Amino acid sequence: MNPEIFALIVPLLAAAVQSGTPVLFATLGEMITERSGTLNLGVEGMMLVGAFAAFLTCLLTGSAWLGFLAGGLAAALFSCLHGLVTIVFLGNQVVSGLALTILGVGLADTLGTPYIGKKVEGFLKYPLPGLSEIPVLGPILFSQDALVYCSYLLVPLVWFLFARTRLGTALDAAGEYPPAAKAAGLSVAKLRWVGLVMGAFLVGLGGAYLSLAYTHLWTTNLTAGRGWIAVALVIFAFWRPRGAVLGAYLFGGVMAFQLRVQALGTNLPSSLLLMLPYGLTILALVVANLRGARSGAPGALGVNVEPEE
Repeated sequence: MNPEIFALIVPLLAAAVQSGTPVLFATLGEMITERSGTLNLGVEGMMLVGAFAAFLTCLLTGSAWLGFLAGGLAAALFSCLHGLVTIVFLGNQVVSGLALTILGVGLADTLGTPYIGKKVEGFLKYPLPGLSEIPVLGPILFSQDALVYCSYLLVPLVWFLFARTRLGTALDAAGEYPPAAKAAGLSVAKLRWVGLVMGAFLVGLGGAYLSLAYTHLWTTNLTAGRGWIAVALVIFAFWRPRGAVLGAYLFGGVMAFQLRVQALGTNLPSSLLLMLPYGLTILALVVANLRGARSGAPGALGVNVEPEE
């Protein structure tokens, strides 16, 4: 390969991995929630709440790891509103999720206004000794920050949860066929709470990545629609972790490409370039539907279940 082309492609792919990481966290989180039967369209709002909580905690304590944990916990706590409406009071899951997004965006913007433009050190890139020196793969996969390495472990962990553990099987049962779960003595409501909170925690970690590792600052609309893209990628991935990786990095690649084209001073309209990731998301959804994506959806997704006596 021409060395000049090589020098362009490797940094682009490395940027794709970094840009796709927050989407990967959020997609896996939403996947866990949906596989337990709860449709949560509040991902965008939860990511912003997580991003702000992580930024503020890191700013006040100086600990990036503490901020990362705070981001996940804040989103998990915030998601309890959705659980209260849909699992306890059996409200409409679509409406509740949309309300959660509106509330989260407003809350993060209001509380974050005094901190706009402030920076935190957060997570810096840490090339792994030995692995980062592997030709091509080293600079792309192993010259990243610690949270990217965590995301590498998260994908097999989510797969293991559903494929090899009783909890994963029970979550799937609650999402696929609640009467069967009840007949087996399982509490569908409790399982849906577990799926909702676990998923929201990961979504919050995705938001935390944006403020602590991707931008290192706080600004309004930090997520820029990534929460909605994560919801779409769950469908694209057929509710499977492996597909989530492909979708997240594909989206990250388009984001990175768009930023580089803008930096080169191209004559293409900036609005057109900004549309690229979202255009790709729509295209991905069309392709997924042509492949029969609905066949991979949990059977009782979005269907409320009466609480047990």
